[in-house]
Amino acid sequence: MPGRNSGAPGATDDRRVLRGLRRAAEFGANFLDTSDFYGGGYAERLIGRFLRDYPDEHFRISSKVGLLRGSAPHPYAGRHIHHQLEQSLENLYVERLDVFTLESLDFGPGDRYLGGAIDQLHTLRKLGAIRAIGMRGPEADYDTPREQRAAAAARFLFLFRLIKPDVVWLRYHALTPALTIEGEDFFSFMAHREVSLVLADPLARGLLTGKGAAPRRSGRTSGPALRSGIISSGLELLRERFGHAPGALTQLAVRSCLRKADNSVVVCDIAGAEDVEEIYNSQGTEPTDADLALADQFYADIRSGLEREAQSVHEVRA
Repeated sequence: MPGRNSGAPGATDDRRVLRGLRRAAEFGANFLDTSDFYGGGYAERLIGRFLRDYPDEHFRISSKVGLLRGSAPHPYAGRHIHHQLEQSLENLYVERLDVFTLESLDFGPGDRYLGGAIDQLHTLRKLGAIRAIGMRGPEADYDTPREQRAAAAARFLFLFRLIKPDVVWLRYHALTPALTIEGEDFFSFMAHREVSLVLADPLARGLLTGKGAAPRRSGRTSGPALRSGIISSGLELLRERFGHAPGALTQLAVRSCLRKADNSVVVCDIAGAEDVEEIYNSQGTEPTDADLALADQFYADIRSGLEREAQSVHEVRA
Protein backbone atom coordinates (compact mmCIF):
# COMPACT_ATOMS: atom_id res chain seq x y z
CA MET A 1 0.00 0.00 0.00
CA PRO A 2 1.19 3.58 -0.44
CA GLY A 3 2.79 4.99 2.67
CA ARG A 4 0.53 6.25 5.44
CA ASN A 5 2.07 9.68 5.25
CA SER A 6 1.42 10.07 1.54
CA GLY A 7 0.58 13.62 0.68
CA ALA A 8 0.18 14.63 -2.94
CA PRO A 9 3.42 13.43 -4.58
CA GLY A 10 4.39 14.37 -8.12
CA ALA A 11 3.88 12.30 -11.22
CA THR A 12 7.27 10.58 -10.81
CA ASP A 13 6.42 9.43 -7.28
CA ASP A 14 2.99 8.27 -8.45
CA ARG A 15 4.52 6.14 -11.20
CA ARG A 16 6.98 4.66 -8.73
CA VAL A 17 4.21 3.64 -6.31
CA LEU A 18 2.06 2.25 -9.11
CA ARG A 19 5.00 0.15 -10.35
CA GLY A 20 5.37 -1.13 -6.80
CA LEU A 21 1.71 -2.09 -6.61
CA ARG A 22 1.92 -3.88 -9.96
CA ARG A 23 5.01 -5.77 -8.85
CA ALA A 24 3.26 -6.78 -5.62
CA ALA A 25 0.32 -8.07 -7.66
CA GLU A 26 2.75 -10.15 -9.74
CA PHE A 27 3.99 -11.78 -6.54
CA GLY A 28 0.40 -12.59 -5.57
CA ALA A 29 -0.44 -9.78 -3.13
CA ASN A 30 -4.20 -9.31 -3.06
CA PHE A 31 -4.94 -7.25 0.07
CA LEU A 32 -4.72 -3.46 -0.18
CA ASP A 33 -5.00 -1.46 3.03
CA THR A 34 -5.43 2.31 3.07
CA SER A 35 -7.38 5.11 4.80
CA ASP A 36 -9.31 8.24 3.95
CA PHE A 37 -6.77 10.02 6.17
CA TYR A 38 -3.63 9.07 4.22
CA GLY A 39 -2.93 12.17 2.18
CA GLY A 40 -6.50 13.34 2.74
CA GLY A 41 -7.77 10.63 0.36
CA TYR A 42 -4.82 10.80 -2.03
CA ALA A 43 -3.64 7.26 -1.21
CA GLU A 44 -7.15 5.94 -1.92
CA ARG A 45 -7.24 7.70 -5.28
CA LEU A 46 -3.83 6.32 -6.22
CA ILE A 47 -4.97 2.78 -5.42
CA GLY A 48 -8.11 3.51 -7.46
CA ARG A 49 -5.89 4.30 -10.46
CA PHE A 50 -4.11 0.99 -9.94
CA LEU A 51 -7.36 -0.97 -9.69
CA ARG A 52 -8.64 0.43 -12.98
CA ASP A 53 -5.92 -1.57 -14.74
CA TYR A 54 -7.04 -4.82 -13.08
CA PRO A 55 -10.80 -5.04 -13.72
CA ASP A 56 -10.83 -8.85 -13.73
CA GLU A 57 -8.63 -9.35 -10.67
CA HIS A 58 -10.07 -9.81 -7.21
CA PHE A 59 -8.29 -7.69 -4.65
CA ARG A 60 -9.50 -7.35 -1.10
CA ILE A 61 -9.76 -3.67 -0.27
CA SER A 62 -9.56 -2.24 3.23
CA SER A 63 -9.98 1.39 4.21
CA LYS A 64 -10.55 3.30 7.41
CA VAL A 65 -12.49 6.20 8.87
CA GLY A 66 -12.23 8.23 12.06
CA LEU A 67 -9.37 10.68 11.73
CA LEU A 68 -10.69 12.96 8.99
CA ARG A 69 -13.31 15.29 10.46
CA GLY A 70 -13.94 17.73 7.63
CA SER A 71 -16.72 20.15 8.53
CA ALA A 72 -18.42 17.70 10.91
CA PRO A 73 -18.18 18.31 14.67
CA HIS A 74 -16.51 14.89 15.04
CA PRO A 75 -15.32 12.18 12.61
CA TYR A 76 -18.09 9.89 13.87
CA ALA A 77 -20.86 12.50 14.19
CA GLY A 78 -24.19 12.08 12.43
CA ARG A 79 -23.88 10.34 9.06
CA HIS A 80 -20.23 11.28 8.60
CA ILE A 81 -19.13 7.62 8.48
CA HIS A 82 -21.64 6.98 5.68
CA HIS A 83 -20.47 10.06 3.76
CA GLN A 84 -16.80 9.09 4.13
CA LEU A 85 -17.52 5.57 2.90
CA GLU A 86 -19.19 6.95 -0.23
CA GLN A 87 -16.14 9.12 -0.89
CA SER A 88 -13.76 6.21 -0.27
CA LEU A 89 -15.67 3.99 -2.70
CA GLU A 90 -15.45 6.71 -5.34
CA ASN A 91 -11.75 7.27 -4.66
CA LEU A 92 -10.97 3.56 -4.85
CA TYR A 93 -13.15 2.90 -7.88
CA VAL A 94 -14.94 0.01 -6.20
CA GLU A 95 -18.54 -0.75 -5.27
CA ARG A 96 -17.87 -2.00 -1.74
CA LEU A 97 -15.11 -2.48 0.78
CA ASP A 98 -14.01 -5.81 2.15
CA VAL A 99 -13.03 -4.18 5.46
CA PHE A 100 -14.06 -0.78 6.83
CA THR A 101 -12.20 0.04 10.02
CA LEU A 102 -12.77 2.55 12.80
CA GLU A 103 -9.30 4.11 12.83
CA SER A 104 -9.80 6.03 16.07
CA LEU A 105 -11.17 4.84 19.41
CA ASP A 106 -12.09 8.41 20.36
CA PHE A 107 -15.88 8.69 20.20
CA GLY A 108 -16.19 12.14 21.69
CA PRO A 109 -16.90 13.23 25.28
CA GLY A 110 -18.55 10.40 27.17
CA ASP A 111 -18.45 8.26 23.99
CA ARG A 112 -21.21 10.49 22.63
CA TYR A 113 -20.88 9.21 19.04
CA LEU A 114 -20.19 5.55 19.81
CA GLY A 115 -23.76 4.27 19.45
CA GLY A 116 -24.29 6.05 16.15
CA ALA A 117 -21.00 4.77 14.77
CA ILE A 118 -21.88 1.19 15.67
CA ASP A 119 -25.34 1.49 14.12
CA GLN A 120 -23.93 2.91 10.88
CA LEU A 121 -21.31 0.19 10.51
CA HIS A 122 -23.74 -2.65 11.13
CA THR A 123 -26.25 -1.10 8.72
CA LEU A 124 -23.58 -0.71 6.02
CA ARG A 125 -22.60 -4.34 6.45
CA LYS A 126 -26.21 -5.46 6.28
CA LEU A 127 -26.71 -3.46 3.08
CA GLY A 128 -23.61 -5.02 1.53
CA ALA A 129 -21.65 -1.77 1.23
CA ILE A 130 -18.94 -3.37 3.39
CA ARG A 131 -18.16 -7.01 4.02
CA ALA A 132 -16.52 -6.73 7.43
CA ILE A 133 -16.42 -4.27 10.32
CA GLY A 134 -12.98 -3.40 11.62
CA MET A 135 -11.70 -1.56 14.65
CA ARG A 136 -8.22 -0.48 15.69
CA GLY A 137 -6.42 -2.55 18.28
CA PRO A 138 -4.72 -1.28 21.43
CA GLU A 139 -1.40 0.51 21.11
CA ALA A 140 1.57 -0.83 23.08
CA ASP A 141 5.02 0.71 23.46
CA TYR A 142 7.84 0.67 25.98
CA ASP A 143 7.39 4.32 26.95
CA THR A 144 3.98 3.51 28.42
CA PRO A 145 3.94 2.13 31.98
CA ARG A 146 2.32 -1.26 32.38
CA GLU A 147 -0.63 0.20 34.30
CA GLN A 148 -1.44 2.46 31.35
CA ARG A 149 -1.07 -0.44 28.93
CA ALA A 150 -3.57 -2.37 31.05
CA ALA A 151 -5.96 0.59 31.00
CA ALA A 152 -5.68 0.79 27.20
CA ALA A 153 -6.39 -2.94 26.93
CA ALA A 154 -9.44 -2.54 29.20
CA ARG A 155 -10.71 0.34 27.07
CA PHE A 156 -10.24 -1.75 23.94
CA LEU A 157 -12.11 -4.70 25.46
CA PHE A 158 -15.02 -2.46 26.46
CA LEU A 159 -15.34 -1.15 22.89
CA PHE A 160 -14.69 -4.57 21.34
CA ARG A 161 -17.70 -6.05 23.12
CA LEU A 162 -19.94 -3.24 21.88
CA ILE A 163 -18.69 -2.90 18.31
CA LYS A 164 -18.40 -6.66 17.71
CA PRO A 165 -15.84 -6.33 14.90
CA ASP A 166 -15.03 -8.98 12.33
CA VAL A 167 -11.47 -7.65 12.00
CA VAL A 168 -9.00 -5.87 14.29
CA TRP A 169 -6.32 -3.64 12.70
CA LEU A 170 -3.18 -3.63 14.82
CA ARG A 171 0.14 -1.84 14.49
CA TYR A 172 2.45 -4.74 15.25
CA HIS A 173 6.00 -5.96 14.66
CA ALA A 174 8.42 -8.46 16.17
CA LEU A 175 9.50 -6.09 18.95
CA THR A 176 6.01 -4.97 20.02
CA PRO A 177 5.52 -5.49 23.80
CA ALA A 178 3.38 -8.45 24.80
CA LEU A 179 -0.35 -7.75 24.46
CA THR A 180 -2.87 -9.36 26.80
CA ILE A 181 -6.65 -9.07 27.08
CA GLU A 182 -8.21 -10.30 30.31
CA GLY A 183 -4.99 -12.15 31.08
CA GLU A 184 -5.01 -13.96 27.74
CA ASP A 185 -2.53 -13.49 24.91
CA PHE A 186 -4.02 -11.03 22.43
CA PHE A 187 -3.66 -13.36 19.45
CA SER A 188 -5.23 -16.31 21.26
CA PHE A 189 -8.04 -14.06 22.45
CA MET A 190 -8.85 -13.08 18.84
CA ALA A 191 -8.52 -16.61 17.49
CA HIS A 192 -10.93 -17.97 20.11
CA ARG A 193 -13.48 -15.37 18.99
CA GLU A 194 -12.87 -15.98 15.28
CA VAL A 195 -11.82 -12.37 14.71
CA SER A 196 -9.35 -11.79 11.88
CA LEU A 197 -6.32 -9.50 12.19
CA VAL A 198 -4.60 -6.98 9.97
CA LEU A 199 -1.02 -6.62 11.22
CA ALA A 200 0.46 -3.35 10.04
CA ASP A 201 4.01 -2.02 10.26
CA PRO A 202 5.89 -5.36 10.44
CA LEU A 203 9.17 -3.55 9.72
CA ALA A 204 8.67 -0.98 12.52
CA ARG A 205 9.02 1.82 9.95
CA GLY A 206 12.38 0.48 8.87
CA LEU A 207 13.81 -0.05 12.35
CA LEU A 208 13.86 -3.84 12.02
CA THR A 209 15.74 -3.67 8.72
CA GLY A 210 18.40 -1.33 10.08
CA LYS A 211 17.11 1.48 7.86
CA GLY A 212 15.00 3.34 10.40
CA ALA A 213 16.28 6.53 11.96
CA ALA A 214 17.86 5.95 15.36
CA PRO A 215 16.48 8.07 18.21
CA ARG A 216 18.58 11.15 18.92
CA ARG A 217 20.80 11.11 21.98
CA SER A 218 20.34 13.87 24.50
CA GLY A 219 23.02 15.22 26.85
CA ARG A 220 22.38 12.26 29.12
CA THR A 221 21.65 8.63 28.37
CA SER A 222 17.96 8.64 27.54
CA GLY A 223 15.40 5.87 27.24
CA PRO A 224 15.24 6.19 23.44
CA ALA A 225 19.05 6.16 23.21
CA LEU A 226 19.28 3.00 25.30
CA ARG A 227 16.55 1.36 23.20
CA SER A 228 18.47 2.23 20.06
CA GLY A 229 21.55 0.46 21.41
CA ILE A 230 19.59 -2.62 22.51
CA ILE A 231 17.90 -2.93 19.11
CA SER A 232 21.01 -2.30 17.02
CA SER A 233 22.96 -4.89 19.04
CA GLY A 234 20.19 -7.44 18.57
CA LEU A 235 19.97 -6.77 14.84
CA GLU A 236 23.73 -7.22 14.50
CA LEU A 237 23.40 -10.68 16.05
CA LEU A 238 20.70 -11.47 13.49
CA ARG A 239 22.99 -10.32 10.68
CA GLU A 240 25.82 -12.48 11.98
CA ARG A 241 23.53 -15.49 11.91
CA PHE A 242 21.56 -14.82 8.70
CA GLY A 243 23.95 -12.72 6.65
CA HIS A 244 24.11 -9.16 5.38
CA ALA A 245 22.34 -9.73 2.08
CA PRO A 246 19.77 -7.05 1.16
CA GLY A 247 16.35 -8.11 2.36
CA ALA A 248 17.53 -10.70 4.90
CA LEU A 249 16.25 -8.77 7.92
CA THR A 250 13.14 -7.72 5.99
CA GLN A 251 12.23 -11.33 5.29
CA LEU A 252 12.70 -12.33 8.91
CA ALA A 253 10.60 -9.44 10.25
CA VAL A 254 7.71 -9.94 7.81
CA ARG A 255 7.58 -13.70 8.13
CA SER A 256 7.82 -13.52 11.90
CA CYS A 257 4.56 -11.57 11.81
CA LEU A 258 2.98 -13.99 9.35
CA ARG A 259 3.69 -16.84 11.77
CA LYS A 260 2.02 -15.01 14.64
CA ALA A 261 -1.54 -16.01 13.82
CA ASP A 262 -3.34 -18.08 11.18
CA ASN A 263 -6.24 -15.62 11.12
CA SER A 264 -4.18 -12.64 9.95
CA VAL A 265 -2.77 -10.74 7.01
CA VAL A 266 0.35 -8.58 7.10
CA VAL A 267 0.50 -5.25 5.29
CA CYS A 268 3.64 -3.27 4.46
CA ASP A 269 4.18 0.28 3.29
CA ILE A 270 5.61 0.37 -0.21
CA ALA A 271 7.06 3.33 -2.05
CA GLY A 272 8.24 1.46 -5.12
CA ALA A 273 9.07 -1.87 -6.76
CA GLU A 274 12.36 -2.12 -4.88
CA ASP A 275 10.45 -2.34 -1.58
CA VAL A 276 8.36 -5.18 -2.99
CA GLU A 277 11.43 -7.04 -4.25
CA GLU A 278 12.92 -6.87 -0.76
CA ILE A 279 9.72 -7.96 0.99
CA TYR A 280 9.28 -10.97 -1.29
CA ASN A 281 13.03 -11.69 -1.44
CA SER A 282 12.90 -12.30 -5.17
CA GLN A 283 16.67 -12.84 -5.41
CA GLY A 284 17.16 -15.17 -2.46
CA THR A 285 15.82 -18.19 -0.61
CA GLU A 286 13.06 -18.01 1.93
CA PRO A 287 13.91 -18.58 5.59
CA THR A 288 13.00 -22.04 6.86
CA ASP A 289 10.80 -22.75 9.85
CA ALA A 290 13.96 -23.44 11.85
CA ASP A 291 15.40 -20.07 10.76
CA LEU A 292 12.24 -18.27 11.81
CA ALA A 293 12.10 -20.05 15.15
CA LEU A 294 15.68 -18.98 15.82
CA ALA A 295 14.94 -15.41 14.72
CA ASP A 296 11.98 -15.34 17.10
CA GLN A 297 14.37 -16.21 19.94
CA PHE A 298 16.56 -13.26 18.98
CA TYR A 299 13.51 -10.99 18.89
CA ALA A 300 12.40 -12.29 22.28
CA ASP A 301 15.81 -11.44 23.74
CA ILE A 302 15.60 -7.91 22.34
CA ARG A 303 12.08 -7.49 23.76
CA SER A 304 13.27 -8.65 27.16
CA GLY A 305 16.07 -6.10 27.10
CA LEU A 306 13.69 -3.35 26.06
CA GLU A 307 11.22 -4.27 28.78
CA ARG A 308 13.92 -4.29 31.48
CA GLU A 309 15.24 -0.93 30.32
CA ALA A 310 11.73 0.56 30.21
CA GLN A 311 10.88 -0.76 33.68
CA SER A 312 14.01 0.79 35.17
CA VAL A 313 13.16 4.14 33.56
CA HIS A 314 9.60 4.02 34.93
CA GLU A 315 10.89 3.16 38.42
CA VAL A 316 13.27 6.14 38.36
CA ARG A 317 10.48 8.45 37.26
CA ALA A 318 8.21 7.14 40.01
